[in-house]
Amino acid sequence: MTKQIEIKVPDIGDFSDIPVIEVLVAVGDSVEAEQSLLTLESDKAMMEVPAPVAGVIRELRVVVGDKVSEDQVVAIIEAEEVAESQPPEAASAPAPDALQAPAASAPQAAPVPQPAAGRAAPAPPSVGSRQSPPVPMGASATLPANIPYASPAVRRFARELGVDLLQIAGSGRAGRIVHDDVTAFVKSIMTGAVKPAAGGLGFDLPPQPKVNFARYGEIELRPISKIQKVSGAYLHRNWVSIPHVTQNDLADITDMEVYRKTQAQEKGVKLTPLVFLIKASVAALKKFPAFNASLDITRENLVLKKYFHIGIAVDTPDGLVVPVIRDCDQKDIFQLAAELGELSQRARDGKLKPVEMQGGCFSISSLGGIGGTSFTPIINAPEVAILGVSRSSMQPQWDGESFQPRMMLPLCLSYDHRVIDGANGARFTRYLATCLEDFGNMEL
Repeated sequence: MTKQIEIKVPDIGDFSDIPVIEVLVAVGDSVEAEQSLLTLESDKAMMEVPAPVAGVIRELRVVVGDKVSEDQVVAIIEAEEVAESQPPEAASAPAPDALQAPAASAPQAAPVPQPAAGRAAPAPPSVGSRQSPPVPMGASATLPANIPYASPAVRRFARELGVDLLQIAGSGRAGRIVHDDVTAFVKSIMTGAVKPAAGGLGFDLPPQPKVNFARYGEIELRPISKIQKVSGAYLHRNWVSIPHVTQNDLADITDMEVYRKTQAQEKGVKLTPLVFLIKASVAALKKFPAFNASLDITRENLVLKKYFHIGIAVDTPDGLVVPVIRDCDQKDIFQLAAELGELSQRARDGKLKPVEMQGGCFSISSLGGIGGTSFTPIINAPEVAILGVSRSSMQPQWDGESFQPRMMLPLCLSYDHRVIDGANGARFTRYLATCLEDFGNMEL
């Protein structure tokens, strides 16, 4: 004899209208008791709807994307009933769990699964006894970004196959790993197309959501430039692989600005504050050699540089480029001004040679001509620090007796915390500011 049973959404707490993100079976499939049929996901948790008994799925009343609530019927299962006079040898056979028929005088109730002989009785699915397979509890594995996004059924399937979900990129919504992803990964391992990772989490990220933006209004596709494609990959690598810290400070450049304008007028040359920043940076790099260094490939040694090549970020119509001015310690401010003007123009014209963007020790990114009060520049690896400069402004400064109007320049130093600690980051930035304030002591 057979009996058709409604499968309902179990207790899901205070939630309602929970999206169905996975349908794990199809009509006609034979399932075991407690086998997962659907996966639901709220804003805070993921759970599965199990089969209360073994049987055949005769009807599915939901599809992926539907929203369900507690006690809602989601499927119909046809289960075989077992007579009470079942012979002992049949009861002891490893058959699927069966149901006892309810007494005729008893009220209609949801059937409760009964175990075969010699097996412990499973708890009803609504009491919350089902648990997801355990997640490794190492410090790195429990970071939110490193926990695989997969349903309990997929986790269990992967565990049975010995597959590390951290090695799989999910193809489901928001990068969720689905059953087919695990199967495809196993096939790729068996064919040799992919080798298992030897260890380490790397920097793999979930795929970007696919959005049809045209659904929401008019759009225009504009290809990004070649420079943006190349620099974007490097910036991403630098941001995720280097522990950035940014130190902010203010430099009083009132006297420096008077001197700069006077010299520019007398010499008849274009003399920007950037050349003073280059000289101040050289002085600070000499004072703090760790900033004029790079980590070697083993990450166990510092390569200390005895030369002073400064990269200058230049905004071009096609994107940001960083030409390098070499031997800045051996050139005066007028030589630096001439070279900076020439390099900047060739950068905007797209005529820089690759060698002119290599070999830098330290970079400067100035947004003073645009505006802003501070920002976090991204380190240009293999360098270990970069100086960002925002727009200077007249601000009141206390001289001990009264407030005086002074021209203050915001400095934003990003540094690699593996190489430079916070105290030295602050000392470097303050020393650089002092050089600009007492510019007469610099080798101009």
